[in-house]
Amino acid sequence: MSRPSDASPRYPLGRHHRSSLRSRTGKPLDDISLEAVREGAVAPLDLAIHADTLRMQADVAQAAGFNQLAQNLRRAAELTGIPDERLLEIYEALRPNRSSYYQLLNLGEELEQSYGAAETARYIREAAEAYRVSGLLTPETD
Repeated sequence: MSRPSDASPRYPLGRHHRSSLRSRTGKPLDDISLEAVREGAVAPLDLAIHADTLRMQADVAQAAGFNQLAQNLRRAAELTGIPDERLLEIYEALRPNRSSYYQLLNLGEELEQSYGAAETARYIREAAEAYRVSGLLTPETD
């Protein structure tokens, strides 16, 4: 998906950048309608957001001074490239007392190396440190 020609996207994206918005499968936003759903021309995955759209939203949030929201949206963009089953496993691993410190560090490494999810990997590493300080880790078993 290509970025709009202007330097920074404007909100709402659906009004200002509609022609450049696509679903995760690449289906143009204009091809997604209730009628298209009824006709069977839209599959469930066609309703999933594209990483580029999330990054555009992050740019809008950053420009408006909402740095934490922008960071969250960038991590969300990274997560679109991770299979849903793996995301559920990651969610489970991040619950308190479900993982050891080194398991979380390894998870961060996997996210960065296998999926290119550097922001999410950094977040996992921060969680590992916070869990260690708070006593929310399982003991090492190796």
